[in-house]
Amino acid sequence: MPGIARALLSVSDKTGIVDFARGLANREVELLSTGGTAQALRDARIPVLDVAELTGFPEMLDGRVKTLHPKVHAGLLYLRDNEEHQAAMKAHGLSPIDLVCVNLYPFEQTVARCDVTFTEAVENIDIGGPTLIRSAAKNMRFVTVVTDPTDYGRVLEEMDAHAGELSYGLRRELAQKAFARTASYNAAIAQYLSGELDEDTTPPFVLAYGSGTELRYGENPHQKAFFYRDRVSIEPGIAYCEVLHGQAMSYNNYLDGDAAVEAVKELSDVPGVAVVKHSNPCGFATGPTLAAAFEAAWAGDPVSAFGSVIAVNRPFDSATAGCLKGRRIDVLIAPDYEPDALAYLAEKKTHTRVLKLNAPCTGPTPGRAVRQITGGILVQDRDAKVMEEPSSVTAKSFPMEKIPLVEFGIKACKHVKSNAIVLVREWAPGCYSVLGMGAGQPNRVDALRKLALTKARENIEILYEAASAESGDLEAFAAGLLGETVLISDAFFPFADTIEAAAQAGIRYVVQPGGSVRDPEVIDAADRLGIAMLVTGMRHFRH
Repeated sequence: MPGIARALLSVSDKTGIVDFARGLANREVELLSTGGTAQALRDARIPVLDVAELTGFPEMLDGRVKTLHPKVHAGLLYLRDNEEHQAAMKAHGLSPIDLVCVNLYPFEQTVARCDVTFTEAVENIDIGGPTLIRSAAKNMRFVTVVTDPTDYGRVLEEMDAHAGELSYGLRRELAQKAFARTASYNAAIAQYLSGELDEDTTPPFVLAYGSGTELRYGENPHQKAFFYRDRVSIEPGIAYCEVLHGQAMSYNNYLDGDAAVEAVKELSDVPGVAVVKHSNPCGFATGPTLAAAFEAAWAGDPVSAFGSVIAVNRPFDSATAGCLKGRRIDVLIAPDYEPDALAYLAEKKTHTRVLKLNAPCTGPTPGRAVRQITGGILVQDRDAKVMEEPSSVTAKSFPMEKIPLVEFGIKACKHVKSNAIVLVREWAPGCYSVLGMGAGQPNRVDALRKLALTKARENIEILYEAASAESGDLEAFAAGLLGETVLISDAFFPFADTIEAAAQAGIRYVVQPGGSVRDPEVIDAADRLGIAMLVTGMRHFRH
């Protein structure tokens, strides 16, 4: 078939369009265009014919109607090897359009703004653009559709390689990309409108993403993996981090990075650090400075912290960079970096991926969480809350001065895999850290006895060795520390065995959601063992 002779260019994002148009014109392609795109080409002295001149019908209704015309869509949709189509085109004096270059009104960027109005959002729903794209993509055997500025160079190169034409393989690839673009665009509209509906409705749930990036491999080397971004997300998150230094991110890096960022966002009011290994925060702390919080978080599990992913919620400074000496981490994520700290990381930590968040590290926001299962997806509200009205339920009253420590502990516990037990302490006035953590166990008593307490005792020995000689013997030191530690459980206790194990270890303060049929039995055990128990009324399972 003959090469590309006529192209229609109509873009909202004009990145690269002048150079692309000039490249087409230099290859003797007639250019059609609309509105601002046509003006940009004229300003660049590139010959262009307005679509209104082609159709004989002016743009109208504030530009809503300009390309919706038979002279445009017949030119795109007619089958060049169909005799009836050829006769119809000739009878009506219609000519083919061989290439369409379109990108759409910036709906996703518009609704991402916090101040957008419903009227403004609706006005940014493109109609003519998706119609052009679908017409051209449907007729991919004969028509080329270009929706991504990064493909402009490929199109021109293929034209040179194929006497002005494109290979069918590239046309089909670009058509698939075009349909994916309109799908993601429509999904963004559907998602936005679903948020405007009454809460008691259950609208269709639509997900679609643009072009992805192939990763080296998935969780294991034999698995292929790809990464896709949500076009409408504006909150701080791992997906839109900028890699400032180090190798490209891997599949597991993204998983752990997401866990680290979401955890540290809980600590947005104070300097905070989350150290994550295999999606669990093995270290989690606040401090008067970021460096102090870093050291306290690292101390939560110094062994597991090796090769971890770490997120901080304040700009990474030189003092905190000094904490990395002799320590290996795979990924470091921060809202920003001081120049000296970034220079240190680039020079000394060549193995560390250094990532900058796309936005300040604010607290967790409401939204939807999606998980795939075979044959479907599960959608739920994000777990953005901490607790309901806490109440002390034991004879020994739970001290209200420990509520800030309780809130910190719940924020840690809600990011630990269930069944989860977290032991937290106030390591300095108003500063908190995880002393021991038990994650992902089939039963809660094992999470405490075999994991959280074991790790806590290891950390207590380290703290004891670092303390002065005035600390007394190890057992007395441990008893004093565990006596002020708060045990946080992500869900209720089905039996009293966890309470008994806690009391045996010397723990005097326990926090749980409540809600078990055996709550009276558990509370009786706490009373018998001298434990003060706080019930929060809010469970935090994380499967």
